[in-house]
Amino acid sequence: MLELVSSWSNVHSLPEDYVFPTDKRPGEVIAPACKTIPVINLQDAIGNNRNDMIQQILNASQEYGFFQVINHGVSETLMDDTMKLFKEFFDMPDEDKASVYSEDPSKSCRLYTSSYNYANEKVHFWRDNLKHPCHPLEEWVHLWPERPIRYRDVVGTYSLEVRDLSMRILELICEGLGLQPGYFGDELSEQQLLSVNHYPPCPEPSLALGLPKHSDPNLITILLQGDVYGLQVFKDGQWIGVEPITNAIVVNIGHQLQIISNGKFKSAEHRAVTNLRDPRTTVVTFISPSYKSVVQPADALLDEFNPPIYTSFIFKDFLINYTANDGYTEAALEPYKIL
Repeated sequence: MLELVSSWSNVHSLPEDYVFPTDKRPGEVIAPACKTIPVINLQDAIGNNRNDMIQQILNASQEYGFFQVINHGVSETLMDDTMKLFKEFFDMPDEDKASVYSEDPSKSCRLYTSSYNYANEKVHFWRDNLKHPCHPLEEWVHLWPERPIRYRDVVGTYSLEVRDLSMRILELICEGLGLQPGYFGDELSEQQLLSVNHYPPCPEPSLALGLPKHSDPNLITILLQGDVYGLQVFKDGQWIGVEPITNAIVVNIGHQLQIISNGKFKSAEHRAVTNLRDPRTTVVTFISPSYKSVVQPADALLDEFNPPIYTSFIFKDFLINYTANDGYTEAALEPYKIL
């Protein structure tokens, strides 16, 4: 428990094992908040603007690998309650969090610091993380934290609403790509993992990172980022900031959707930076295939002019390779590219 950043973060200087090498640290220059990352109104899914809205999703997935959605159907009150609950969780005394804390990466529900590989890291990340599965809800909810006392009720409701949103977005992507309805159902979206990041104020933000440059290994990621800036996307050789928008939800494309789309979509590299004054909490939902699922470019997207650029593989094998390479994009994808 003493390793948790939130347990000791009120310090005047950054410990040496949190100082990133010069070529990886964010430095003093703050990436400009990008107002060009598309904000898509999902209300347009019903009505005459549906085709235009689907094209916006396709364009954003190709150009940025990121977009934000508004009027998405997840209750604003529920989003506020969820964010307040997780802030309350991380503000609890260490003794109240001790039952969830674990250094065992095989534990399905656990609180830990930095990453799954803390003991072997050369540099630690300035974050604590709570992670647990969410789907099917009845199989996992009994393993979730018991405190705060509303945890299972609020997070359970939020998880169900976010899953519904995820599947609606995937259906819109199906329609846009010309895939059969339900293509991403069943095994390709079987897993749902909640990952809550907490980044305390950092004494030297220019030297530290909350999360390093990486792309997500899953199918699609849904992010409730709150009102504190910290998410940056790497595009055209530079970092751009994803502007926090009230009641918006961030969506980003994972490696599996890049592969299934045969490279039409991009799993964008991104990172989390810290700041000097404000704690930042983000609620991340990862939608992933089952471990045994076979992933490959969709047949409907292939022809003699568009041959597959990725081979087929078992998702569990992909995850093993991704983890072994610490999430670095090229190393994660290279074994599956067809030359």
